[in-house]
Formats: sequence, structure tokens, C-alpha cells
Amino acid sequence: MNQETATRVRNFSAQLSSTPRGARLARLLATEQLRTWELPLDPAEHIVAELAANAATHGRVPGRDFRLTLYVVGDTLRIEVTDTRGDRVPHAQLPALDAESGRGLVLVDALADKWGVAPGLPPRKTVWAEIGLPPDVRNPYSGDTGRLPQEPRW
Repeated sequence: MNQETATRVRNFSAQLSSTPRGARLARLLATEQLRTWELPLDPAEHIVAELAANAATHGRVPGRDFRLTLYVVGDTLRIEVTDTRGDRVPHAQLPALDAESGRGLVLVDALADKWGVAPGLPPRKTVWAEIGLPPDVRNPYSGDTGRLPQEPRW
């Protein structure tokens, strides 16, 4: 990986309606952007789906949208979802065993390397998650395995 590739920042942002349709669109747009960047979809697709669903459900204010932002800096993908319910700060907690919902942030906590909530300009808040990206599969000399690539011997 050359210096330019290592320091290049990629980003994507979209404003979406705070509806179930907007949440689905967030997941679809994110997966297409990740494909364009040639990055793995898992687990980012699931994290985007959960954060967008939470924004459309718990962060919804009629007439106000939410924003999905993806950043790639170095070997980290950062997913941000900003809504207009800064008064509702989410936290992960295990729901009752028979509950039909309430597991979204538990999944985000399990899938992301780290996540959190950042206050924004009132009335906004941003829920974010970060995922470490694997070494560049197109460059066998990238990564930190400490091993040189081996050619098959016939």
C-alpha cells in the first residue's frame, strides 16, 4: 500500500427520511458504497441497518430526516447516523427473552470494534460505530501477519 492509499480519506453522506423506508434505503446505499470502495459488507451492513432503524424509530421527529455518513480513514470504517432526538440517548441493554425488539444496540456492540453517542448541535445526536478493516486483499504485502506470501510449489 503506498502512502497516498494509506492516508486517503473516503466518505459518503446521505440525508434520508425518518421512516422504515428511509432506514432500508440507508442500508442499500451503504452496501452499494462499500461495494464501490471494494470493502467487505459484513458486519458494516448489519450495523448500518440497526443504527438507521433506531434513527427512524426512536430518533424520529415528524418532518425531520436523519443522516447516514460513512468514513474510511486508514484501516477504519466509521459509520455515523445523526438524528434530531438529542434528548434520547441510546444505550445497549439485554431485552427480556420474549421481547420482539430491543436487540439492535446489543448487536452493534457485538459487531463493532467500538461505538458511542456524540451530542450535536441541538436537537441532534450522532450514534457512531467503528470497524477495523482487513488488510488489502489485492495487495499480499499489506497487513500485519509478519509472513511473506508463499507461492505454491509444484
